Amino acid sequence: MIDFSLIETLRWQPGEGFIRLRLHLARLSRSARRLGFPQPIEAAAKLDEAVAGAAGPLRVRLTFDAQGQIEVTSAAFVPLAPDTTWTVRLAETRLNSADRLLRVKTTRRAVYEAARAEYRPDEADEVMLLNDRGEVCEGTITSIFLDDGTGILRTPPISCGLLAGVLRTELICRRQARVGRISLADVDAGTLYIGNSLRGLIRANLVRS
Repeated sequence: MIDFSLIETLRWQPGEGFIRLRLHLARLSRSARRLGFPQPIEAAAKLDEAVAGAAGPLRVRLTFDAQGQIEVTSAAFVPLAPDTTWTVRLAETRLNSADRLLRVKTTRRAVYEAARAEYRPDEADEVMLLNDRGEVCEGTITSIFLDDGTGILRTPPISCGLLAGVLRTELICRRQARVGRISLADVDAGTLYIGNSLRGLIRANLVRS
């Protein structure tokens, strides 16, 4: 019995529509195929319905379950200022690199919620998780990127036990990021960025207490 749904969180902008829509729909279709779900052929139409008449930026959340049911909700969204820097803390909670479901975005989020709960909201904007081998993986809602001085951002491989984020995929396809393992020593020596498709790329400061 599958007790979770696939999930996509998208940003909609007036005059632009859905940001990275093609990549979101491709990931949803790929995940459905991998898990044996029906194909989400009505997803694009349901998304369009959800934003009909909208006047301002929206955060749009789509869920798709094993029975093929699609639900879409939306809420007003305020983009981050371009010079925003987030404070990131390190979780005690670890990701299991052998858990292949971590590579798929689902509503099964207990491990991320446990990591987030380790810090109060005023202590951390985001919480970074390592895997069972001590490798940097991802944030609770973001992908990890490291400026290591090469001119191309480095981002951990999926095999570490992490989600194929849509922003991550776009940056790799544009050759603005490349896949490579990241240690905490690497993070200390480089410049950290985090990001997702909703918020874009965000400068980050890892505080290790």
